[in-house]
Formats: sequence, C-alpha cells, structure tokens
Amino acid sequence: MLDLPVRGPGVADLALRLPPRRMAPLSRGRPLKRWRYVGVYRPDVMLCAGDARVGGIRQRWWAVALPDGTLLEGRRGVRLRAGRVEAGGIVELELDEGDGVEVVSQHGRAWVWTRKQAGVTVRGRVRAGGRTFELDGDDGFVDDSAGYHARRTAWRWSAGIGRAEDGRRVAWNLVDGVHDAAAASERTLWLDGEPHEVPPQGFAADLSRVGDMDFREWSSRDSNVNLGIMRNRYRQPFGEFSGRLPGGLALAEGYGVMEEHDVVW
Repeated sequence: MLDLPVRGPGVADLALRLPPRRMAPLSRGRPLKRWRYVGVYRPDVMLCAGDARVGGIRQRWWAVALPDGTLLEGRRGVRLRAGRVEAGGIVELELDEGDGVEVVSQHGRAWVWTRKQAGVTVRGRVRAGGRTFELDGDDGFVDDSAGYHARRTAWRWSAGIGRAEDGRRVAWNLVDGVHDAAAASERTLWLDGEPHEVPPQGFAADLSRVGDMDFREWSSRDSNVNLGIMRNRYRQPFGEFSGRLPGGLALAEGYGVMEEHDVVW
C-alpha cells in the first residue's frame, strides 16, 4: 500500500501512472474517473467549462454567469486542451498554465490524483448578455483530476480569485470530502502566486459560508440525476466572497464558486 497522501514534488516519485500518462481503466475494482475544469472568476463575468469521463461515459459542459443573475449553460461545442478553451461558440480563451499543486490521496480502497492551478493568466473573449467581454488577466483557475474514487463520493469545494485588503493578489482552493487530510491536502491559498497549504475550513450546509468567508450567490448550476446504477446530485453557485481568508487575511474582493457534489458511480 502506498504511503498517502502526498503533496507537491513528492508526487512525481510515486510508483503510479499519473497524467499526462495514460492510466489503467480499472484499479482495485474501481473504474477510472477523470476531468478537466477551467474557471474564470471576475467581478463582471464568470464562467466555467468542463470535460469529464467516468469509465466509458463522457460529459462536457460550459456556463457563463453575470452579476445580474443571468446564467447561460450548454453542452455543445466544448473543447478543452492544454492552454486553450472553446465552448458553445461564445467562449474562446488561451491560458498560460504552470505546474500547479499536485496531490495524491487514498480514497476507499484505491487512490485519486489532482492538480490545481489558480491565478492563471487568461486571454480571450466571452459573448454573453448582448455584450462581448475581453479577457486579459490572472483570473483563471484549472482543476485536473483523475483516479479510482470510491463507489460513493461526496465533497464540498470552493475556488476563488481576488485581492486582499493589503493589495496582494489572492486565490484559493478549499475542500471537504476528498484530498482533505489534515496535512498534504489540496487546500491551498495563493498569495501573489505563491501557494501555501491551509488548515481545514468548515462549509455551511447551504454553501453560504466557508471558513471565515461569506458567500453571496449570483446564480447556480444544479443537477439531480438518478440512473439507478449511477446517481448524481450537484450544485455549483457562482458569486462573491467577503470576510477573511484562511489565516486571517482580510479580503477586499473575491469572486468564484462554491460546490456540493454527492455521486454514486
């Protein structure tokens, strides 16, 4: 059995086949799940695009949210490649990606991997609400994940980007339910681009708060699917954050998502 969890450079030393290498379709009886999620979190427009595969089942999606509550969603025309996103004919982005924060954790009788990048420079455009938004800034977030998750998996998650009251650029990735060990977790606060692991942060049951940050929702992506052998209950609101970041740093402005996901797969 592997000595897990592992965070950071030590992940490369594990005797595991990790992305971008091809992973086995099964491990310890569990099918491979993998996904790539790209988010952009700004005060005037937010968006996400995703590409997920569970065994042989593939799903792609995109969404664009505006502060007035407008939410546009779709599943067609999504292409996510390293450094580029196209979605629905309304999203065209280029990303300056880096190494990110990698974590491998035990999950059930198998293991899971993730790499998170925040404050990613994004260039491109988004068309929504009769407007074209030109993007050129460090507002991007990238989640690459893969592994052999337990039959039932549930988590709460938050990702966001903003500025602290002292002027520093900040971004965060907070989670409860997966990669959430007391140490060597995926929980990360980026200060001017430098990642720092942070302690566990509690989530309000209604997703109105995480740690010492309050959340005000713009709009929400929601799904409740029951296919018998596979069930999925999902909620991911876009919105604004206020309060204090992990460690007590006051937040001047913050934008991003909360998420609750409970799945049997």
